[in-house]
Amino acid sequence: MMSAFAFYGLIVAATLLVWWFSTGLIVYLDGLPKGTFRWSFGVTSGVAMAALFGLSFSNTETTVSSAALAFFCAILVWGWNEMAFLMGYITGPRPEPCPPGAVGFTRFRYAMMALIYHEVALVLSLGLIAALTLGQANQFGLWTFALLWVMRLSSKFNLFLGVPNRTEEFLPEGLSFLKSYFRNAAMNPLLPIAITIATVCCVLLVQRAAIADTGGFEAVGFTLLSALLALAILEHWLMVVPIPASLLWGWGLRSHEAAAKHRASEAQSESSATTQPPKTHFADARKQSPVMT
Repeated sequence: MMSAFAFYGLIVAATLLVWWFSTGLIVYLDGLPKGTFRWSFGVTSGVAMAALFGLSFSNTETTVSSAALAFFCAILVWGWNEMAFLMGYITGPRPEPCPPGAVGFTRFRYAMMALIYHEVALVLSLGLIAALTLGQANQFGLWTFALLWVMRLSSKFNLFLGVPNRTEEFLPEGLSFLKSYFRNAAMNPLLPIAITIATVCCVLLVQRAAIADTGGFEAVGFTLLSALLALAILEHWLMVVPIPASLLWGWGLRSHEAAAKHRASEAQSESSATTQPPKTHFADARKQSPVMT
């Protein structure tokens, strides 16, 4: 029979693998040519619909499999929202860089206009999951999506206020204008507060998982949530610790690197074409001028 250590370790490892692979896959897909977006987003939309069905199917069950199903289905719905945003389908009414000189609330307002549709889509997704699961025995799908939403909001506010490691390489070319809303700073007042509160919540989730019956519904669900929150806290620390994203998701960033090289090659070709003298004009001049032989 599996020991408690092996049981919880397996759950944490599965969560880590899903987090690492899903992040890298989304980054890879949104770095491909735009012609591929409709196919990627179409498949993701179908997966999200199946995930909503999975949440509805598992909401009354209190088994180990139902806890895991609700958790991973919520992550799939979250992935759909991320794809919709990064591929430019759901962003905001003003997909433009921050105007020079905008500060304070004016800068915040421009930032909100750049991605407000995405924020509304996240709230609607959370509401839909709540409608499918609220009042039912299995709430882990709702808690998973809510946890992701709160921690992503925290990440966005911290990027807006200023952090040393802004991980701009994750943004595709179509969303490069968002870099103008990120601020480079050694620290901001929100980041230590956010990390502290999240760490306390993570400890509480771990304690809740520890007092539950090993191998049971609550043990699995709360272990998954605590592992996911720990990874979200790690993402916050990566805003401060100078660790390049390529160490974790180098394979996912390859499509971005290929796209950047292609754009640089095209720009160089256009630059060469505009700087070369028009040979046809010289040839015509030789034919028309009696002096040139």
